[in-house]
Amino acid sequence: METTIRSRVELTSTFRNYLELTKLRIVLLLLFTTLTAMVIAAAGVPKVQVLIPTLVGGALAAAGSSAINQYIDRDMDAKMSRTSRRPIPSGRVAPVNALVFGVSLVVLSVLVLGLWVNWLSAFLAFVGAIYYVVVYTVLLKRNTALNIVIGGGAGAMPVLVGWAAVTGTLSIEAWILFAIVFYWTPPHSWALALLVNTDYAKAGVPMMPVARGEAMTRKQILLYSVLLFVITLLPGPMHMLGAIYMVVAIVLGLGLIVMSIRLIRVATKSVARSTYKYTTSYLAFLFLIMMIDILL
Repeated sequence: METTIRSRVELTSTFRNYLELTKLRIVLLLLFTTLTAMVIAAAGVPKVQVLIPTLVGGALAAAGSSAINQYIDRDMDAKMSRTSRRPIPSGRVAPVNALVFGVSLVVLSVLVLGLWVNWLSAFLAFVGAIYYVVVYTVLLKRNTALNIVIGGGAGAMPVLVGWAAVTGTLSIEAWILFAIVFYWTPPHSWALALLVNTDYAKAGVPMMPVARGEAMTRKQILLYSVLLFVITLLPGPMHMLGAIYMVVAIVLGLGLIVMSIRLIRVATKSVARSTYKYTTSYLAFLFLIMMIDILL
C-alpha cells in the first residue's frame, strides 16, 4: 500500500514536471489566437471535426517547441533567478528526456494536423516550431538585440495554422492577424525584459535593455505600440471585422500607447510591470472581441 502511494506521488510529480516544460499559459494564449483565426476564417463556429484536431495539433506543436527551447537554454536558465527553478536546471527532468519529449510532441502535432486537418496547417505548425527553436532560440536569442523583433514570427504562426485549417489556403486577412501578433510581441517582451534586465545581463543575453539600454527600450516599446495600433485598424477598411471590433481596438490601442508614454516618463519597475500586464491582457481582449464581432 505504501509503495503504491509512493508510486502515485512520483507519477504525479513527473507529470507536473513535464507539464511545466510545456509552458501551459503560453500554449493556451497561442491556442486562443488559433481559435480566433479559425472563427474569422469560417465566419462563425468552425466544424468540430476541424476545430478539435487543429487545437490539439497546435497545442502539441507549441508545447513541444517550448520543451526543446528549455533543453537548448538549460545553461542560460540555470544562471537566471527567474528560470533557475525550471525542470531541467533544477534537476527534476534530465535534459535528454526533455529533448525527446519535445521532439515527440512536435512530430505528433504534424501527424495530427496532417492526417485529420490538412497538410498546409501541419507544414505551418512545423515551420513555427523550427522558427522558434532554430531561428529564435539558436540563431537570434544570444546574438542580437533584434532577437525579439525577428523571433516574433514564431508566436504569430498559430494564426496562420488556424486560418489554413479552415480554408486550406492563406489570404491577406490571415497575414493581417499574423502582423498583429508579430508587432505585439516586442512591446510585450521588452516590458518583461525591463523587469528582469539583471537576469539577462547575468546570462549574457543581449535583450534590448542589456544591449541598447533601458531608455532606448522604452522608446522602442512606444514605437512598436504605435505600429501595432495602426495594424489593428486594418481589419475595418478590409471589411474583415466590423464596428464592435474597431471601437474596442481603438480604445485598447490608445491605452497601450498611453502606457508606453508613461513608461518613458516614469522609468520604474512598477510601471514596467503594469505595462507588461497590460500587454498580456491587450492581446487576449483584442482577439476575444474579434470573435465576438464575428459571432454577433
